[in-house]
Amino acid sequence: MPIVALALFALFALLGFGWRSWEQRRRTGSTGFHGISGRPGSIEWCAGVGFIVSMAVAFFAPILQLLGVVSPVGLLHVPWIQLTGAAVAVVGIVTTVYSQLDMGDSWRIGVDKSETTTLVRTGVFGVVRNPIFTAMMVFGFGLALLTPNPVALVGFVLLVVTIELQVRAVEEPYLLTTHGDAYRDYCAGVGRFFPGVGRG
Repeated sequence: MPIVALALFALFALLGFGWRSWEQRRRTGSTGFHGISGRPGSIEWCAGVGFIVSMAVAFFAPILQLLGVVSPVGLLHVPWIQLTGAAVAVVGIVTTVYSQLDMGDSWRIGVDKSETTTLVRTGVFGVVRNPIFTAMMVFGFGLALLTPNPVALVGFVLLVVTIELQVRAVEEPYLLTTHGDAYRDYCAGVGRFFPGVGRG
């Protein structure tokens, strides 16, 4: 299963970051990458760095298990859980790419406060405000089930925490400043990560 996890991680990186960035550059002239926000040590900076670290942990956790450095948690190391993890990870990859495409030219990684993009409220963005991040958490959960060792589980928790920080401390304040009442109305009607949850 560690090899399956690595293959799925490679596919996620290729489609969700590599291909999507190439497509964005082809369409708009920009890759959409804006890097890490905030000064070193700030919440914004910690969110960006934490996300990168969580991705690195998700990559190395299966390798460490494959090498015998860490072992799976016994309770979670059963075939049906690993098969479920693979299916969940695939769903995470598909929904990440679908959500990115639904965002159109407004897709970005990171925030450039001098830039104004269209507030997307249709498609999957009419169901949840952050479907790309939701899909990434689904993918991360699937990977953690595939190789349920302590490193992978800590990496998943770190992913969730840093996504929460990124959304609450970076994305939402930027969107509120940029779009004002339109974003307030959007927040009042659409959940943050799950339908109906986190409105307001």
